[in-house]
Amino acid sequence: MKSSDLFNYTRRSSDAISVGNLKLGGAYPIRIQSMANTDTNDIEGSVEQGKRMIKAGAELVRYTTQGLREAESLKRIQENLRMAGSKIPLVADVHFTANVADVVAQYVEKVRVNPGNYVSGVKMSGDTSDYSDEEYQREFGKIRDRFTRLLDICKQHHTAIRIGVNHGSLSDRMMNRYGDTPQGMAESCLEFLRICRENDFGNVVISVKASNTQMMVYTVRLLVDEMEKENMHFPIHLGVTEAGDGEDGRIKSSVGIGAALADGIGDTVRVSLSEEPEVEIPVADELVKYVVSRAGHLSISGAVYSGYKRYEYDRRVTEPILEIGGENVPVVVVAKDGGFSVIPDALWKNGEIQYGNGAVYTVFQPGDKEKLRSSGLPVKFWALTYNDLADDTIGVLKNVSGIVILLSTSHQNGFGEQRAFFHKLLINGCRQPVIICRKYNESNLQTLQIKAAADIGPLFIDGFGDGIFIANENDAVPVEAINSLAFGILQAARVRTSKTEYISCPSCGRTLFNLQTVVAKVKARTSHLKGLKIAVMGCIVNGPGEMADADYGYVGAGRGKVSLYKRRICVERNIPEDIAVDKLVELIQENGDWEDK
Repeated sequence: MKSSDLFNYTRRSSDAISVGNLKLGGAYPIRIQSMANTDTNDIEGSVEQGKRMIKAGAELVRYTTQGLREAESLKRIQENLRMAGSKIPLVADVHFTANVADVVAQYVEKVRVNPGNYVSGVKMSGDTSDYSDEEYQREFGKIRDRFTRLLDICKQHHTAIRIGVNHGSLSDRMMNRYGDTPQGMAESCLEFLRICRENDFGNVVISVKASNTQMMVYTVRLLVDEMEKENMHFPIHLGVTEAGDGEDGRIKSSVGIGAALADGIGDTVRVSLSEEPEVEIPVADELVKYVVSRAGHLSISGAVYSGYKRYEYDRRVTEPILEIGGENVPVVVVAKDGGFSVIPDALWKNGEIQYGNGAVYTVFQPGDKEKLRSSGLPVKFWALTYNDLADDTIGVLKNVSGIVILLSTSHQNGFGEQRAFFHKLLINGCRQPVIICRKYNESNLQTLQIKAAADIGPLFIDGFGDGIFIANENDAVPVEAINSLAFGILQAARVRTSKTEYISCPSCGRTLFNLQTVVAKVKARTSHLKGLKIAVMGCIVNGPGEMADADYGYVGAGRGKVSLYKRRICVERNIPEDIAVDKLVELIQENGDWEDK
């Protein structure tokens, strides 16, 4: 990535492809899509849900296609939607069986295949028995031969392909060579892209997804940079898998997808919520429009710190002041009641800041350099913007101890400007902790969640920030909701855990129970267990893999049956669904992680 692009929004240049009558990539708009959660063999129900998604604004609609019967059903779904007047392209989501992809590619406009389970097995046991170079290449030869057959069919029928790599389903072969890393995910995708190039097949979209936002963002960045080295410019599909529902799902998706969009990456987006699929579409649309609105902003000049790591988490080193910075978790500043409170509510103007222990500190303004030099106060909060960070300001930062920076912005691309601020601090060796401050005027909570998460979350994924302050000038959003949003962004960016985290899939035709009902039941019993990660997964396609970061997992094993996991290990199989939540609670208790409400 060019250094100028790190601070200035410029959309990545990608190849334009055709998915049916829809153009994607290149200079075309970022396309919004969703996925049905009906049983694909329920033709009538699937058609009706497809209509609802299309009415909500979906530009592509995807259906799970796990078998040949589902492939034939999808053909009928498409016929019915066409008879109803819809020209929206359909996507078949294929897992496990390559033969299914060969068949359904003859019917629909696009087929999604997952390299992790296209030929090789999925790593579930943690065993990474060695692959010799000869074995590694021999298996690649099998992949090439099998995948080439699909490419030939897609050429004949003008069908597009999405090569979709999921963190939860890397093959044994990739796990052995690269481990559970962005490099493994990127290479899993790249070798399939090389086969496409060998076969002169360019009608390809790619995705690399994870429920871990850091893993997702670092992998997308790495993949794009590696493609650039190989002169590949395929369009990118963005998404955070198993993002969850409600506030958590919206924040987590906006942090992960927003970070990639901020770097100009992304040609089509799906927000994966554990809710009805038509609900996903306005969330994705609002997120995309918000980030794209940064285009054409006043240029932000700046230099990139030479030690900046784009593909792994590396928190900026700071000196601890009070409980801010150093090894402390990032703090949350709120407009009223809480660990911090600001007096008055205006963003630091003529203000004071009150620490949790009751001590009140003056907020110094940008021009107060001499006051800071002469101040004998042990702790000094200094309100700054990027434009304030001139040589004399840096001189104060280098020579005056006890400063905590309150970093605000009013730039059209506030994310880029605040990112440039941190790079300048790093270049100049300044180690003051920084509280990231953003001000909004939103009457709608969902809009505030999307904007704040997309603005602030990516900075924490970059390793920047020691605190967060969100001010909203519209009283329609209560301060309690803003406080929850701030903590939610920190948790979504994986820098502070303050509540139970739920990794729940968005549901699809493979889901073996009513996901929304089950998620609600699990939350009702476990939401007080702060710091635990609990996965609720509809089936085993990505379940065990995406639960790598989860402490406990609840996974559909069959109709009316559930399996329970501790990390990646299945500890109890085929439990009747009506007692599965009770059994989950017992498992948490047996492992010493339970606390009474």
